[in-house]
Amino acid sequence: MSKDQTQRGILYGLGAYGIWGLVPLFWNLVKSASALEILAMRMVWSLVFAIVLALIVLPRGWFRKVATRRNLFMLAAAAVLVSVNWGVYIWATTHGHVTETALGYYINPIFSILVGVFVLHERLRRWQWLAVGIAAAAVVVLTVEYGQLPWIALTLAVSFGTYGLLKNLVHKGAVETLVIESGFMFLPATAYLVFLQVTGGLTFGHQGWVHSLLLAAGGLVTLIPLLLFAAAATRIPLSTIGLLQYITPTTQFLLGVLYFGEQMPPGRWIGFGLVWIALMILTVGTLITVRQRRRNTAQVTRAAEQITEPS
Repeated sequence: MSKDQTQRGILYGLGAYGIWGLVPLFWNLVKSASALEILAMRMVWSLVFAIVLALIVLPRGWFRKVATRRNLFMLAAAAVLVSVNWGVYIWATTHGHVTETALGYYINPIFSILVGVFVLHERLRRWQWLAVGIAAAAVVVLTVEYGQLPWIALTLAVSFGTYGLLKNLVHKGAVETLVIESGFMFLPATAYLVFLQVTGGLTFGHQGWVHSLLLAAGGLVTLIPLLLFAAAATRIPLSTIGLLQYITPTTQFLLGVLYFGEQMPPGRWIGFGLVWIALMILTVGTLITVRQRRRNTAQVTRAAEQITEPS
């Protein structure tokens, strides 16, 4: 990979994670609509924009290749999970819980480790177990602080982590899978919007063209960072993406505290601090492991070259 491609990949990654981090600002622009209406509009317009993009960039016959029975089952389950994720996220960011959404995406890498253990039967190193243990302690501290389980954070982490697992099992492109997932969401979303229109609860088309345009733009808010992420993933190593992913929850956390003025009592700072310590251990351990693997690979390559050199 050339230096120029790597730099582009980093810029694409910064763009993707930066947009995801700033999304709470966008949802608060349309919060006169209910969270469920915003969610339904996002589902409908995501399909519209994804189909337009698919017609432009995908070859003919792509659907037949992707839409196997196994893939459709996986993507239907993924659609349910991402609907839960989007719905909880939209509700939380429009009801004063932006910092807890940040917590959810901070602990998502920890949940991914647990998925590796219990679903993929991976063996963990000691430092990974240490990170998991500290994160679990953080959840206990935050449960005491909130007076209940931090359900928003846990729901976001579990739904997004499991969604990512299913997408990896399908292993198809971002545009193709978004079209199919949005297709599964389209009918229930449309039915709910019709219900709102009949009962007089729909804000789309009834609160001015700016409000309606912003609701429709929810589809672009979904599609653009997804495409940027896909472009980044083909140009930079996973270890770099692993570092960039913390941009999103950090931006959300700063927005919650500094812009939206959400309270952070001492107990909450302790809980977040434990999560940050766990992530530092996880990040440093991962970088060391990646470096060791590269070094070992280089040594094996040099040894092979020496063996094949004529004497």
